[in-house]
Amino acid sequence: MLQRIRAVVVVLAMGAGALALSPTAHAAAKAPDISKVDISPGPPIVVFDNAVTATFTFTTKGAGKAELQLKAPGDMSVGTPVELTSSSHGLWTKWTGKKAFDAKSIGRWSYLAIAHGDGENSTKGAFDVKKALDTKIVDFDANPDHVAKGSRIRVSGQLLAEGKAYGGQSVTVTFREKGTDAYRHITKVTTAGNGAFAASVTAEATGWWRAEFDGNAVARGSVSDTDRVDVRAGAKSSRIIRFDASPEPVDKGDRLEFSGILQADGWSGLGGQRVAITFRADGSDRWEYVTSDVTSRSGRFWASTSAQTSGWWRAEFRGASGIRGSVSDGDWVRVNQPPPSKADSRLIKFNAYPEPVKRGKYLKFKGKLQIDDDGFWEGYQGKVRLYFKPKGADSYQYVKSTWSTGSGNLYTKVKAWKSGYWKFVFRGDGDAYGDTSRRDYVRVKR
Repeated sequence: MLQRIRAVVVVLAMGAGALALSPTAHAAAKAPDISKVDISPGPPIVVFDNAVTATFTFTTKGAGKAELQLKAPGDMSVGTPVELTSSSHGLWTKWTGKKAFDAKSIGRWSYLAIAHGDGENSTKGAFDVKKALDTKIVDFDANPDHVAKGSRIRVSGQLLAEGKAYGGQSVTVTFREKGTDAYRHITKVTTAGNGAFAASVTAEATGWWRAEFDGNAVARGSVSDTDRVDVRAGAKSSRIIRFDASPEPVDKGDRLEFSGILQADGWSGLGGQRVAITFRADGSDRWEYVTSDVTSRSGRFWASTSAQTSGWWRAEFRGASGIRGSVSDGDWVRVNQPPPSKADSRLIKFNAYPEPVKRGKYLKFKGKLQIDDDGFWEGYQGKVRLYFKPKGADSYQYVKSTWSTGSGNLYTKVKAWKSGYWKFVFRGDGDAYGDTSRRDYVRVKR
């Protein structure tokens, strides 16, 4: 009997041990760690003439296996696996895969990276594959076509990408001299927001000018048509003297007049030549064309324009056949800006009530203050005063002040003691002229 009891105790003890080793007593398996996927070259992946091979890398910790799936644009099926290679990085494992993209791969791709261990973890994302932009340089021009050696010419054009303006890009102006077969770089310019570019360069020899865009990470390069400029040796020098912009100072909107003399070698007057007047506003580094005049037989020129802002003025002669161009000294002119104009105001809907009112009771006042905003009357917040003229008196007396709301509404109240006339007065402020409401007579009864 004793042995039978001992056997039961042993069985119970073994059962307790088995319970202690049950899987439910262990913590749940920990999923492996996985990093974000790095793509090189960084998206968007831009495809030019040849396919581009992109490298996908990510790292895992606690994973014995990993996989990477790519899904093409519009593909609703399961992603296509990418073959991965692994390398050890301490406690982490680096996984690397490659995929080539060509012109047929254009669109938005998605990826899914999965780490397999005791558990499973994943990361996903998307990237774009784009076709390289086709560019074109249009309207290229080198002007004038015939100049004296050493004269300044203007080269200009416009850079387009996929038929649209391509701004903020570097364009190189190049030149090939007659009798040679190589273009050399002359200067670089940056396209404006509308893709336009322009530069002033010196013409030293007859030859062909053109503009070149080298392309960038997302756009193909392009070359403009050529434009020939003929240069003749022995060009004479020119100069502009006695250039003057007056009056100084000048009020904004008034006429500003310019004068000077254009001379050539020997410093005799050079007639029949166009002289441009250019302006550079304070704080700017760009000269802009404003007006021009053709010189008289003595080389004198006159021009005028409306003054708008302070800055520098100068005269420019671009040169002519056998004559080099020149630029005058600058003349700074201060333009006085008029004080800001004020808006008209009006006080409307003024009413004093009730009427009549019992002596010692509150008399209420309401109205509306408005200002003229480019032809539209809008509510205005301002300080408005209440005035009262007793019956039989000659003048109004100040009673109190109140403020209109942002929508212009006015409301206040005072106790009534005498019959008489009431009105609101807005004296104006820095933004608006003043106004007075209509008057309202109220009889006070005992």
